[in-house]
Formats: sequence, C-alpha cells, structure tokens
Amino acid sequence: MLEYTVTARRIDAHGSEARAGEAVLTIDTDLSGRADAFNPAELFLASIAACMLKGIERVTPLLGFQLRGVSVSLYAIRQDTPPRMLSVSYEIVVDTEESDSRLDLLHKNVRKYGTISNTVADALELSGTIRRKSSQHAQDKS
Repeated sequence: MLEYTVTARRIDAHGSEARAGEAVLTIDTDLSGRADAFNPAELFLASIAACMLKGIERVTPLLGFQLRGVSVSLYAIRQDTPPRMLSVSYEIVVDTEESDSRLDLLHKNVRKYGTISNTVADALELSGTIRRKSSQHAQDKS
C-alpha cells in the first residue's frame, strides 16, 4: 500500500497553501476568486490530468510507444444543490506518429491503471477521447 500526506493552511482571506514534501501550492480560497491560483474544482481537474499524464509516462516505455508531447484538457459540470461534480469529460492530445490502434491502446492503459481517474470514475461520469495532434506542417501544405 502507498500512503500520501498533504497539509494545507489558510494564509489569509485571499488564499491558502498546500504542502507535500518540499512542494508548495497556492490555493484559491478567496470568496471573490483569484486568477493566480487553482480553486478546489480546478485542483480536482488538475489531479485527474496529472494522473493521466503520469500514467502515460508509466506505460509508454512498457508499450514502446513513441511520442513528442501530450496535453490533457478537462471540463466538469457542477450542480449547486447539493454542491457536487456531476461529470468530467476530457480530451488527450498526443503528438505522435503511432497508429490509431496504438493510440487506442495507450488510452485503454491510461484509463485502466489511473489511481485518480479510477476513483473519480467510480463517483461520477468520466468520459473522454484521445486523438493525435494535428500536424501544423501538414496543414500548411494542404
């Protein structure tokens, strides 16, 4: 079993901070919001994205999957009463020359072995797609 520890504390009425090891993260806990920090909903989405990106880093060597880069975009729907997330959708964009079937295999592995994404998928609707990054160079030649 792995164990994790994070501590968080209020700095002032405009923000808080979370710590894990030597890392420090400013958190938006200001009632008016702040542009320079993640609010709790954004932290939730960022944790899913981080899980997917870490999963990709873990499985690409095992699959012999070649890529130049990856990005993940997430979108959530939240209800007000009671306040909770209803669904999260995502798009994974991979800069690769791998085949579509290999891209699908990467997606299956990310979904199957993601600690955070599996936990979230048990609590709400988690759906998404993976696609190849379109080549700007190829678009310029068209």
